[in-house]
Amino acid sequence: MLHDVSTTFIFSEPQPTGSPHLHSELHDLIERIHASPRMAVVAITGGGAGALAWLLGVPGASNTVLEAVAPYSTASLADLLGRHPDQSVSADTARSMAEAAYRRALSLRKDAVPVAGIACTASIATSRPRRGGHRCHAASWSSGGVRTYSLRLSKGSRDRAGEDAVVSALVIRAMAEAFLVDSAPWRDTDAAEHVESDSEVYGDPVQALLAGHPSYATVHPDGASEADGAAPPALLPGSFNPLHEGHVEMARAAAHILKSDVAYELSVTNVDKPPLEEREVRARLSQFENLAPIVVSRAPLFHEKARLFPGSVFVIGADTAERLVQPRYYRGGTAGMLTALEDIRRMGCRFLVSGRADGGEFRTLGDVRLPEGFTDMFAPIPESKFRSEASSTEIRLAGREL
Repeated sequence: MLHDVSTTFIFSEPQPTGSPHLHSELHDLIERIHASPRMAVVAITGGGAGALAWLLGVPGASNTVLEAVAPYSTASLADLLGRHPDQSVSADTARSMAEAAYRRALSLRKDAVPVAGIACTASIATSRPRRGGHRCHAASWSSGGVRTYSLRLSKGSRDRAGEDAVVSALVIRAMAEAFLVDSAPWRDTDAAEHVESDSEVYGDPVQALLAGHPSYATVHPDGASEADGAAPPALLPGSFNPLHEGHVEMARAAAHILKSDVAYELSVTNVDKPPLEEREVRARLSQFENLAPIVVSRAPLFHEKARLFPGSVFVIGADTAERLVQPRYYRGGTAGMLTALEDIRRMGCRFLVSGRADGGEFRTLGDVRLPEGFTDMFAPIPESKFRSEASSTEIRLAGREL
């Protein structure tokens, strides 16, 4: 992960042209933002609302803006973040707002278009005197990293409209950087005002995933990787410690039945084990080189996987299906299990279940007692299509004995 701290930008106050307080340089910049293949959700509170008007006022906004929100009240901001922030106007709050906007953008986009979350929280001039300083914090969050911008305004040198114009310009510049759109240097009009920036940029999507940044990363057979890409039509989850021929044959059988590609999925977190370290994650991923795509997530539970991969089919063994419907594995017992299954159904996911050798017995989906009302979510892989005695555990134990 690359960490860049305290980069200084200079700026000029926007002057009117066309849209209120929008000068030609910013107008041209917004046109180039709209021409980018990226889209965003924008969240603004306290100041910088002019950025929303500018974005929507320049033709092509539908190419860029998925949603714009202004969580002005304390309750609205807490609803966006899922918690009450320690401080409404801070770099941390802007960062959290940008992350929330990014997650929202993922849920709204189509065709896996690259997205970003853009946010700003500000304290600027109002109808009543402010005791503290006038300041703003903006942030951008995308699959590759996060960047924050902080600016302390010269109190009293502008009215509210003037301060909002400066904050709005900062939001547009932050969006341009997130969209990889070049912009001209900002011209300084007040030597006391400088934008300080702080960024975290990850080496690749796997590193970003391990840092908790994107929701998932996909590593393709040729080694190329992407974060938060298109949800695969079918996934075979596992720990792959190690990958063996049974996994490969099971994926092939599932692909034949579903008539679609099957990717593998590795969760770096486990409900009862420590998270996998990066070295171990990369060792397991290396097994899939030139074989098939593998998705890396932080979702050990199937209702969590369903939220990440709506509409996907999960290819599992009968032993996993058995655990999936056992109340003892859920907080809340039977009610928790039924709620999880209903969540999976609501996300349009289902299961394709293979047989599994167990102590000399071959158990199939027919041996699993499925809850009433959920049997339609499960379909078998016939034994004639796939049967394997391979076990990762036995392979590991055999390796230790050698």
